[in-house]
Amino acid sequence: MRSDVLPPALPVFDQLTPDAALDHLKATLATQRARVAELTQREDPSWARLVEPLDDVAEALSNAWGPISHLFSVTSTPQWRAVHDEGQPLITDFWLELSQSEPLCEAYKAIAARDDFAALSPTRQKIINDALRDFTLSGIGLPADDKARYKALSMALSEKASRFESQLMDAVQAYGLHITDARRLSGMPAGAQQRARAKAEAKNLEGAWITLDFPSFDAVITHADDRALRETLYTAWVTRASDQGPLAGQFDNGPLMIDILKLRQQKAELLGFEHPAALSLATKMAESVDQVEAFLLDLAARARPRAQAEWDALQAFAREQGGPDTLMPWDAAYYGEKLKDRELGLSDEVLKPYFPVTQVIRGLFDLVESLYGVRIAPVSGISTWHADVTTYAVRQANGEISGLFYLDPYARDQKRGGAWMDECLGRHRRDHNLQVPVAYLVCNFTPPHGDEPGLLTFDEVTTLFHEFGHGLHHLLTQVDEASAAGIRGVEWDAVELPSQFMENWCYHPETLKRFARHYQTGEPLPEALIDQLTRARTWQSGLSTVRQVEFALFDLRIHRDPPATTDAVLEVLSAVRDQVAVTRPPPFNRMPWSFSHIFAGGYAAGYYSYKWAEVLSADAFAAFEESNFAPETAHRFRDAILARGGSAPAMALFTDFRGRAPNPDALLRHSGLAAA
Repeated sequence: MRSDVLPPALPVFDQLTPDAALDHLKATLATQRARVAELTQREDPSWARLVEPLDDVAEALSNAWGPISHLFSVTSTPQWRAVHDEGQPLITDFWLELSQSEPLCEAYKAIAARDDFAALSPTRQKIINDALRDFTLSGIGLPADDKARYKALSMALSEKASRFESQLMDAVQAYGLHITDARRLSGMPAGAQQRARAKAEAKNLEGAWITLDFPSFDAVITHADDRALRETLYTAWVTRASDQGPLAGQFDNGPLMIDILKLRQQKAELLGFEHPAALSLATKMAESVDQVEAFLLDLAARARPRAQAEWDALQAFAREQGGPDTLMPWDAAYYGEKLKDRELGLSDEVLKPYFPVTQVIRGLFDLVESLYGVRIAPVSGISTWHADVTTYAVRQANGEISGLFYLDPYARDQKRGGAWMDECLGRHRRDHNLQVPVAYLVCNFTPPHGDEPGLLTFDEVTTLFHEFGHGLHHLLTQVDEASAAGIRGVEWDAVELPSQFMENWCYHPETLKRFARHYQTGEPLPEALIDQLTRARTWQSGLSTVRQVEFALFDLRIHRDPPATTDAVLEVLSAVRDQVAVTRPPPFNRMPWSFSHIFAGGYAAGYYSYKWAEVLSADAFAAFEESNFAPETAHRFRDAILARGGSAPAMALFTDFRGRAPNPDALLRHSGLAAA
C-alpha cells in the first residue's frame, strides 16, 4: 500500500518527542474546550449539529493523547512516563468536564425529545440513550458540591491507577537474579538459557541473568530442574510490587489498592449505588451482583471435583518422579509439564519448534482471510516506535481497506507485560469521507535469538489468536457512527466474545494443519500431536476454571464490600479460596498487589466477564461445528457480531446470530465439565 492513501491522523512515531507530544496535547485541549463551549450555545441541537461535532472533539483528543498512553506502555522511558503522568490528569479533567456538563446533557435530552427522534437509526438512538445514561452515572444530577467531589474522586482514581501500573512495571524491571553456576539452568530450554546468558553479557557479567519478564519467568517455573531456583523466581513473581519478597516495600501497591477501593466506594455512594460492584454492572449485560455470583459459584461447583482429582493426580505423579510429598506452587507447572508430556505426548519443547512466530502470524491471517473474505498484507511507509513492529492492512475482497494494525510481538525492557489490543484510530464517516479503524496489537513473546526464530508455546499461540479477535472486532466494523463502531459501546462483559471465539480455532485440526510446521525441517505437526492437542483442551480444565473463578469472585467481593486494610483484602481472598480453590499458596503470596486488570485496567467488578463471555464464545463456535464449518456461518458471524460493534445490545446481536439466547452447554463440553 502506498503511504499517500494512509489515514492522515496516524501518529508519526519516529518524529514524536515527549515534549512535543505534551505541547500538542495541551494545545488540543484548549482548542477542543473552546469548540465544546461553542457547541453548547447552539440552538435546536440535532445529530448533525451536536453529536457528530462532539465525535470530532473526541477524535482530536484521542489523536493527541493516544500516542502518549500507548508509548507509556510499550516504551516506558522516564521521559515518556513523565509526560504520561503530567498528561493523565489533564485529559481526565477534560472528560470529567464533558460528562458533568449540564448544557451538553440538556442538549442530548432535547435530541431525544425531538419529534424526529424515532426517525433516527436504531444505532443513533442507542448512542443518544447511552449518552444520557452515562451523564447520570457521571453525577450530572448532583448538587454542585457533590459534583465537585465526584470530579475530585475521579481524578484521584485516575492518578492512583496510573501509579499502580507504573509501580508494577518498576518492580518487574528492578528484579534480576545473577546465576553463575550453569548447572542451575538444567532443564531450561536451550534458547532460554542462551537469552539469559545474553542478558548477563549485556550487563558485563559472567553466567546468566534471570528477569521477571514473562518468557524468562516461564522458562524457569516450567522447566528448571533446580527446585530452589523455581522457588526463588516464584517468590519474586507473586510478590511483585508488594510488601513481601526480594524487593519488599520498594514499589508497594498495597496502600494504593486500599485507596482505590475506598475512592470507588465513595464514588458509588455519591451516585446512589450501594457499592462499586453495583455501579460497575449498571453498564453491563449482567443484571445484578447476585446473578454474577451465582453464575461463578455454579461454574465452581461443576469444576471443583474435577480440579481436585487433577491436583491429586499431579501430586501422585510428582511423588512417582521422586518429587516432594507435598507439591508447592513452584512445583505445579514443572511437574504439570512433565505429566502432560507423559499422558499426551505434549510439552512446550515438543510443540514450540512447530510454532515459529512469523509462521503462526501468517497462519492466523490465512484463517481470517478464509473466514471473512478479507486480505491481510504488510504496509510500507508507516512510522513505528520500534524495529520489531510491523504494520498491516486489512482489505475487503473488492480491495477496499477495512482497517490497519500495528503488531508488536516481542518482550523487551521498558515494555509493559502481558498482551493487549488497543485503539489507535476509530472508524467514522462524514458524508463521503471514511476514516478506517487502526489498532495496536501488543504481545510479549520470546524474541528471536541467533539463528533461532521466536518460538511460541501453545498458550502463546492462543494468546495471539485471542488478541487478534479483539482486533477483528475493531477492524471489521461497518458501523459509521464513531461512538458505536468496533468495540465502542459494547457491554464490558460481552467485549471478550470475539477474542475468546478466536481461541477455539487453535484446537481445530484443519486450522492447525495450515500453519504448524517445524521451523527447521518444514515438516507439518504430526497427526498424533494434533489429536493430542485437541484432547489437551480439557487438560487440567478443572484447575484452570476454579482459578479464573477465584479471581472473578475475589474481584466481585472486594467491590461489593471494599476492605479497609490490606489484611482484610487477604482475608477476602482467603475466604474465596476456601470456597472454590483446591490449592493454597504460601502466606507471602500477594496476588492482588499485581492484579492490574482490576486496579489499573477496566475490569473492576468485571473480571467475571472472561467466563461470562466464554459462554457466548463457545456457543458461537458451536454454531460452526453444527454447520460443519459452512462458509455462510462465518459470514453470519462477521455480519451479526464483528461488523455491528456496539450498534445494538450484545444480547440482541448474539441472538441475531444464534437464533436464540446463549446456552452454556458448549462451554461445559469444550471444557470437559459437562459430566461434572
